[in-house]
Formats: sequence, structure tokens, C-alpha cells
Amino acid sequence: MKSLKILFLTSIIFPLLFSCNAQSADKNDNSETTVAKDIQVYYFHFTRRCPTCIAVEEKTLEFLKETYADQMENGTITFKSLNLDEDKAKEIAEKLGVSGQCLLFVKGDEKVDLTSEGFMNARSNPEKLQEKIKETIDGFIL
Repeated sequence: MKSLKILFLTSIIFPLLFSCNAQSADKNDNSETTVAKDIQVYYFHFTRRCPTCIAVEEKTLEFLKETYADQMENGTITFKSLNLDEDKAKEIAEKLGVSGQCLLFVKGDEKVDLTSEGFMNARSNPEKLQEKIKETIDGFIL
């Protein structure tokens, strides 16, 4: 029983340790990563990935394609999966203030980090993750 508690606590704390720190982006940055009218969804990960990491990406992209198909098609909402072990991803991560695995929603200067929700729910309760994604995007749109 004690080992189950340790395993449970580790599974909750581990993603939080590697979640992004999206607090320090340059407010005057006019790069392609911050277009005020569009919503960018970034999933930052490393080369070595666990099943939960893969599920966060898959469930997020699947939900976006199902729920926001028109916006995805016309580019109003974009999804980018970026490997932090690659230089291009490191540059974008630095601009956004990301330091590790992260599911980040960006519109202009506004950022919403759903990393914790993703890791807690992608495999066990994807509907809850979908609710948070919808709440975030609808908040940007309204």
C-alpha cells in the first residue's frame, strides 16, 4: 500500500516538475509565435517520451481537429508539436518562456498552460482534458 502511495504521488509531482514556466516572454516580441488574432497550441516534449506524453499530444490534436476543424483548416488555430532536443524548438521555447514538457495555448501575449491537466487526464479521463481545452480556446475566442 505504501508503494502505491509513493507511485501515485510520483505520478502527480513528476509532470509538475517538468511543466513549463511560461511567465517571462518578451511583451514586445512580434514574432510568428504571437499573432494576436490567432491561437497557437504548442506541445513541447523531448525525444524520449512516455505513453502519457504521447497521449497528451494525440488527445489534444484529435480534439482540436474534431471540435475546431474549420479554424484548424483556415489557420486561425494551429497546433505545433516541438521536440525540445532540437534547436528550432529551443528557440521558440525560449521566446515563450518554456523550460520543459508543456502543453501551452497562446493568443497574443496571453498564455494558458494546460500541462498538469494534460498529464493527469490524457490517458485516464480524456474528456476532462477536452473540457479544459474547450474552456481555454473559447475564452480566447470570446
